[in-house]
Amino acid sequence: MLYSFQLCFVCGGSGASITCQESGCERSFHLPCATRGRCVTQYFEQYRAFCSRHRPQQAVLRDPEPDTDCLLCLEDVGDRQSYRTMVCPVCQHAWFHRDCIQGHALQAGTSAFRCLLCRDKDQFQQEMLRMGIRIPRRPPEWETAQEFAALMERHSQCDAQHCLCPGGRGQAEEEGPWQLLLCSSCAAEGTHRCCSQLEDSTAQWEC
Repeated sequence: MLYSFQLCFVCGGSGASITCQESGCERSFHLPCATRGRCVTQYFEQYRAFCSRHRPQQAVLRDPEPDTDCLLCLEDVGDRQSYRTMVCPVCQHAWFHRDCIQGHALQAGTSAFRCLLCRDKDQFQQEMLRMGIRIPRRPPEWETAQEFAALMERHSQCDAQHCLCPGGRGQAEEEGPWQLLLCSSCAAEGTHRCCSQLEDSTAQWEC
């Protein structure tokens, strides 16, 4: 069957390119309609997809306790398991909204994505993948951001063998003898004008 003629069971539009993997089921849907239609798309191995009737279910022994909050947004998760709520398969006490845990997974990546309560990683990730949570294979975004910030940080001290500045190597003025010039080649070394005997007219310096 051509994708252009397949109708999405969620929105009714044509061009539904995803068909439920359950044997005998012909329900198709658009990827953007998956969440609204309570479908599950698995982002690992065979990348299988299931409609709302045949999606995988969590083997949860209990429903959430009254007034249980999502550990990420701290809003109530309701009084029973549903498509929009998920629980850690190991401790079965950590509850999350599907949208919240998906957002956390995208930020944490495979190296840091784990249960926020019991800290299990392997079983937690396997279950979240099975339930349709996409976990990118990369370090967490916060580590990447820190590394990038460090790379972008401007060198800010005098590296002359004998720094003469009364305020120390870290003092940097906009002009005058204690103006800090960075190496024009590497920008990883700096000097006060006075410490390297540079004239006021000198605009560049190399270490």
